[in-house]
Amino acid sequence: MADVAAELEEAGLARTLKDLFAGAAGGVAQVLLGQPFDIVKVRLQTTTQYANALDAAKTIYAKEGPLAFYKGTLTPLVGIGACVSVQFGAFHEARRRFEAYNISKSPLNPGLSYAQYYYAGAFAGVANSVISGPIEHVRIRLQTQPHGANRLYNGPIDCLRKLSAHEGVLKGLYRGEAVTILREAQAYGLWFLTFEYLMNADAARNNVARKEIPSWKIAFYGGLAGEALWLGSYPFDVVKSKMQSDGFGAAQRYAGMNDCFAKTWRAEGLRGFWKGIGPTLLRAMPVSAGTFAVVEMTMRAIT
Repeated sequence: MADVAAELEEAGLARTLKDLFAGAAGGVAQVLLGQPFDIVKVRLQTTTQYANALDAAKTIYAKEGPLAFYKGTLTPLVGIGACVSVQFGAFHEARRRFEAYNISKSPLNPGLSYAQYYYAGAFAGVANSVISGPIEHVRIRLQTQPHGANRLYNGPIDCLRKLSAHEGVLKGLYRGEAVTILREAQAYGLWFLTFEYLMNADAARNNVARKEIPSWKIAFYGGLAGEALWLGSYPFDVVKSKMQSDGFGAAQRYAGMNDCFAKTWRAEGLRGFWKGIGPTLLRAMPVSAGTFAVVEMTMRAIT
């Protein structure tokens, strides 16, 4: 009770800056660990030229070289650092709001319910979608464009400029934002809920404070949270990738989110919403483990 009250009384700006800094550190780790897996996932989601994830990886390596696995990295390296910073900053702000509300209702029981953890995570996801929508759109365009002389964009800035020129910023750069919001809310609601549940269960089971949980357990629980994130939100991600790799004008296949869902279902059935899930889950464990471990250890170091 005393610890919660002290945290709630701590200077709000200083605490938020710590959350944002720790999140940014976790975001850099996330990008460096996950980018090679991500390009394979996007290629599988947006084209039918590969038989499976291994075939996609081998073909990309053979035709485009090893650096192709880090295509479009500059955008997420800067952007995902900002995104993860916002995710953790927004989550902890929502968590503190829920704690203050709980104290006002029941001073002896300030802890969050697991529904509240989900809502705090969903809030973080929605806040993050404002940034992640255009960042991921640019990354997908760079990852799926033709190789060599036929490429459409000279880099992230050129891509951003050209996307904004198509039907303006909202319809061009922010294409697929509705499904991005749905994906982010569901994904990060489950992500934070799973991690907090596992951390709280461990602390209660072993009768230790959260800060005493070793880093390898933090990484393991973070990895499991990453699996939950994707299993609970992957169909939204497939639709988002299809919309954000779609053509413009006469080449556009999908009129909107609902149309993309409907056409994917008619053409590919249920399986179409899970294309690329293998490399995504393979990527999720180390990437999410690294993110939570870096964030948690950074918070311990600066608090």
